[in-house]
Amino acid sequence: MTGGRAPSGASRDHYSYSHYANRDVAEGFDALRFSGPIGQYLVETQEKLLLEALGPLDGRHVLDVGTGTGRAAIGLAAGGAHVVGIDASQEMLGVARKRAAERGVAVQFLPGDAHALEFGDATFDASVSFRVLMHAPDWTQCVSELCRVTRWRVVVDFPSLASVAALQSGARHFGKTLGLETEAYRVIAERRMAQAFAARGFRIISVHRQFVLPIAFHKMTGSLNLTLAMERGMAALGLRRLFGSPVTMVAER
Repeated sequence: MTGGRAPSGASRDHYSYSHYANRDVAEGFDALRFSGPIGQYLVETQEKLLLEALGPLDGRHVLDVGTGTGRAAIGLAAGGAHVVGIDASQEMLGVARKRAAERGVAVQFLPGDAHALEFGDATFDASVSFRVLMHAPDWTQCVSELCRVTRWRVVVDFPSLASVAALQSGARHFGKTLGLETEAYRVIAERRMAQAFAARGFRIISVHRQFVLPIAFHKMTGSLNLTLAMERGMAALGLRRLFGSPVTMVAER
């Protein structure tokens, strides 16, 4: 979900473009990612983090990069923001437009490239980008573009290098070398992310780490109460601060 055209040196065959340019993937995305009690908890947590980072939303101009099915964009618009959502996949944008219409909110959904945003400098008060940097061919270029078009705050998330997700990422990259079709996503060190923002004049003002155990494990148990109890226990031991993932960062100019 990185944008409408591939950046220099990247191919449209990169899975971050090709995988989501599939109608079945687009229509099944929400059910796969956000179904069940754990999926709903992820949605509610994301909405809470965005409100804390960007609220009050009334009148704010916000860009959602890699909007996918529009979940974040629709939530922001429902809160009173003027929102533009961009994505590489016309199929994903089609689902997003349908969801926005069903909610009765106005969002401008456009095809676009996270590596080369077609907006002027400081066009938006804030920009958000979820589940994008882990897949984008050049995540540092995406961060640079997010900062360029934003005058105030940028919110991103990513799987941490210091987490169990690093093991899954490594396994997927190994599978890719064997010719398997897989989303070989990357994990990113928090320090490197902070450096990328600092290079564009932004400082990190908030860091939220969600789970110690993999999201897939929590979805497998299907019990939100069990998830919260286990994660609270590990947080009390200091494990979430060390190994929590995904990481949501808020950067401010």
